[in-house]
Amino acid sequence: MEKRYDVYAIGNALVDTEIEVSDEFLARMDLGKGLMTLVDEARQKELLEALAGEADPHNHTCGGSACNTVVATQYFGGRGYYACKVADDDTGTFFVDALHAAGVDTNMDGDRESGTSGKCLVMITPDAERTMNSFLGISQFVGESELNEDAIAASRYVYLEGYLVSSDSARAAAVRLRELAERHGVRTSLTFSDPAMVQLFRDGLVEMLGTGVDLLFCNEAEALGFTGTDSPEAALEALKPICNGLAMTLGARGALLWDGEKTHHVEAEPVKPVDTNGAGDMFAGAFLYALTQGHDFPTAGRLASTACARLIREFGPRLPAEAHLEIRRQVLGE
Repeated sequence: MEKRYDVYAIGNALVDTEIEVSDEFLARMDLGKGLMTLVDEARQKELLEALAGEADPHNHTCGGSACNTVVATQYFGGRGYYACKVADDDTGTFFVDALHAAGVDTNMDGDRESGTSGKCLVMITPDAERTMNSFLGISQFVGESELNEDAIAASRYVYLEGYLVSSDSARAAAVRLRELAERHGVRTSLTFSDPAMVQLFRDGLVEMLGTGVDLLFCNEAEALGFTGTDSPEAALEALKPICNGLAMTLGARGALLWDGEKTHHVEAEPVKPVDTNGAGDMFAGAFLYALTQGHDFPTAGRLASTACARLIREFGPRLPAEAHLEIRRQVLGE
């Protein structure tokens, strides 16, 4: 079958609001620094009201982890499809319009259900760490009906967002996506998404992984938490039975890669981070783009590392489309 898409992703569709805060604010509002916490709409409103005296938001973005990843793949020159669920409200319209503007195909082009679309409050502290409070809204009900089997079969990779593990219907949809991909010979990838998902929903992530995926994305904290080990190298060995390849980000120490045969280390560019929000999403998007274009793991890692270094120097979970092409030429010469 002709491969129309490089990456078919499923995730929580959220419109992000990003704002700078102090560590004192996080402590005062009892917020777990560096984590994604699920909240109800009332709690999110309480935080927004409390933030009124802190700073003005930097931006509003059509976001969510897997959405950021598939948009990055698209901006590098690939083709992406994003399966999700937003409501028939202004937030949902903003989200779908932003996907279209990025060139990403989606299942949300037709009629949408009434309800409230998901929103994420992203709080950035002076050390560039991001703390997220997400109200999933209608996104928590994303399910198997949101999947498009024809588009899945026409993809090179599917990408499962670990955040989906917190919802029964979303987790079932992720499992079904993996199963459909396996049926059609499409490669599978999954990201653990956040240390809190590993800590609170490990059994659900095991269910999403099934007998294993072709490519696993994680950061060091997620890898150590999932495996109960005390070093990235030990975590890699413990993760090998559930994947055919792995990309583990190590922050300023770069990334540890395993291509199924050899282990590779990719150095991180020395930069002063301003905002780490979206860095893991960007890494996965760049990495998947490179792999789907026939590049090897070390090359994919260099593209991903360079893209992340550029991203974290400024606010926001994404780079402009043209920045991706500059990075692509710099690293791949294309």
